[in-house]
Amino acid sequence: MALRHLRLIAVNIDGVLLNDTFSPVIHRLVVRHGGEYTAELERAVLSQPQLRAAAATGLPGTPEEVVEAYFRERSAYLVDHPVRVMEGAGALLARLRATGARLICYGGLGRSHFDHHLGSCARYFDGPGYVCTDAFRPGVREIAEDVFGVRPCHALFIDDVARVAEAARELGAAFIGHPTSYEHSFQRELMHRAGVRHLVDSLGQIDERLLRIVDAEAAAGRQWRGAAAAPAVSGGPVCGSA
Repeated sequence: MALRHLRLIAVNIDGVLLNDTFSPVIHRLVVRHGGEYTAELERAVLSQPQLRAAAATGLPGTPEEVVEAYFRERSAYLVDHPVRVMEGAGALLARLRATGARLICYGGLGRSHFDHHLGSCARYFDGPGYVCTDAFRPGVREIAEDVFGVRPCHALFIDDVARVAEAARELGAAFIGHPTSYEHSFQRELMHRAGVRHLVDSLGQIDERLLRIVDAEAAAGRQWRGAAAAPAVSGGPVCGSA
């Protein structure tokens, strides 16, 4: 299956290829310190650079101290909820590889996180294989333009965070949402607000049919629900072939 318009597919690591071990930890940390976990707080924290996310939690201490507290909490959480590769991840990567588009994995943790948990899948990816976006999250423009030299309107991002969807919409990129099933998460609601057209509950739902639909919508500049959600890119909503 060869795509006609999309040239790059970027897949988030935590929450898509690996299980979500971020939302539960952030929720536990905020609630433990007497804070209120709201959609606004979650939006301000997820897919942000670590220090900026730490400041947005409102927790006591410097951003550096909050980051340290977060990783201590995450280490404790992982004892009973270890990181695991999501069901269907390998089959999804094989399908994406077959599209002819270049394929990259990205996330907010360092390269060692990718190598440890997805090293066996490294053969599927192009270029550096993995891009750590902590310094420039959410990273849509940087991954497309700076790493691969591709206009965002020729890129598809698959992510579990609505902030990435918002950045993709602003730049005219395509997007498939895979929101976490964590009971306290607001990401599905936030993705609906952002105008995300395609939300999936499993990686198996990102099949050849959906990829063809997304490719055609991206070519026509119709990636987002509703007129108000049309991407505002320089030169108009439809991306040319250049």
